[in-house]
Amino acid sequence: MELYQLKTFVAIAREGSLTRAAERVFTSAPAVSAQLKALEDELGVKLFERTPRGMVATEAGQTLLEEAERTLASAMRMRSAAEQIRGAAQGVVRFGTVVDPVALRLGEVLVKLAERHPQVSLQLQQGLSYQTLAAVQRGELDCALALNDAEAIEGLALHRLGVVDLVVTLPAALAEARPALKLEDLTELSWVGTPNSCVMRKHLDSLFASAGREYRPGRTADSEGAIRSMVASGLGPGLLRLDQAEQGERKGELKIWPGWRSHTWLCWVEPEGRRAPAVEAVRAAVLETWA
Repeated sequence: MELYQLKTFVAIAREGSLTRAAERVFTSAPAVSAQLKALEDELGVKLFERTPRGMVATEAGQTLLEEAERTLASAMRMRSAAEQIRGAAQGVVRFGTVVDPVALRLGEVLVKLAERHPQVSLQLQQGLSYQTLAAVQRGELDCALALNDAEAIEGLALHRLGVVDLVVTLPAALAEARPALKLEDLTELSWVGTPNSCVMRKHLDSLFASAGREYRPGRTADSEGAIRSMVASGLGPGLLRLDQAEQGERKGELKIWPGWRSHTWLCWVEPEGRRAPAVEAVRAAVLETWA
């Protein structure tokens, strides 16, 4: 069996869909299906059941998934050790970023890498911060930029790069019709929220708690772009980064409610321990750009 087959196996298990798994491993759905069949034939067991909810791992699939993840992690450690022996900063770095990047200054980072380490290239993968952090922990990403409140995360090295302000945004029509909205009024409205594990959700819960209320999930968006669009469409208030909110306000899509502001952090994250020269080169470029 090949490592790419194991990567495909893990991707299907994580995504529950051949199409999404194909996007994750940068290939086509038919290729993913063929790789899965080849792996099942070689192992002699059925790894997934096709259901109306998508691809669901069988009992054998669940057991072998853990082995596949361990094998991939071992392969990555071996590759990193070889790079350390060579002492060369070269190769592809799997770099995660948030879906709607804060001014990540990636242009500056890429310029520095091209000048100093032309043999290093970035394979950018975008996702929600909590998904990106989990991918780094699983060894699917070498490093990432993510929004996070914590000062430390088990198993990860974390470096705070800068503060990211968060604000409440209102549909333009709502802000115009009710210019004197108070916090208590806001918490009675139907909001556009985010998944429970998202850093934005924690701040939304905190906002409601400050009014003595509990946030009850309703409409949910999985990216800031989706939140901004849903707020602009009049579906309800939502939390956004200040830079995104100001863009929306300038375009007349929404209004910033002035009664609340919070913040989180844009962080550099990587696995704890010895890092490969290529990851060290990326890290140095990022930290220098944000210094």
